[in-house]
Amino acid sequence: IPSNATVSTDTLAEMETALPAAADLLPKARPFRVVGYGCTSASSVIGSDRVEQMVQKTCNVATVTNPLRAAAACAADIGVSKFALLSPYIEEVNEPLRLAFAKAGLSTDVFGTFAEADEANVVRISTSSIVEAACNLGADPSVEAIFLSCTNLRTLAAIPQIQSRVSKPVLSSNQCLAWHMGRLNAT
Repeated sequence: IPSNATVSTDTLAEMETALPAAADLLPKARPFRVVGYGCTSASSVIGSDRVEQMVQKTCNVATVTNPLRAAAACAADIGVSKFALLSPYIEEVNEPLRLAFAKAGLSTDVFGTFAEADEANVVRISTSSIVEAACNLGADPSVEAIFLSCTNLRTLAAIPQIQSRVSKPVLSSNQCLAWHMGRLNAT
């Protein structure tokens, strides 16, 4: 799906119209059990149900998930409802994200952001910056788990470092999406 160079609610909302064409590129030989849409912030702006509807317009799939829906499922699975949310986004994008988590029953009262509007810079946020920011947020005693938002944020190496320092579950957009797709595919 084409992504604008700048991340804003307007550019994220534009992705909705591209979803059917992108889903139409998937093979047609047989139906899918699950398809994952990999944009956390766009899922919060468009809405998980609408993302699913748009993908299902051109793709024969039983269920569509996304990092937002997946994070809520993962939180329920591990029994947490209070996230420390670390985001790379600007406030305009953070607001619908936090509202979407609230609608899913997840508190994000403990929150931090890198306030980055340039998509190309999100992937350049260093692992050490992610670890430090997440550990600072996760130190709050009210936090049950830390969520690192954005499929473009490099979190794989950061997750074990954060977990070892904070001793709380650490979830990321990509990690939750992969887990949820596996779970949905097995059912």
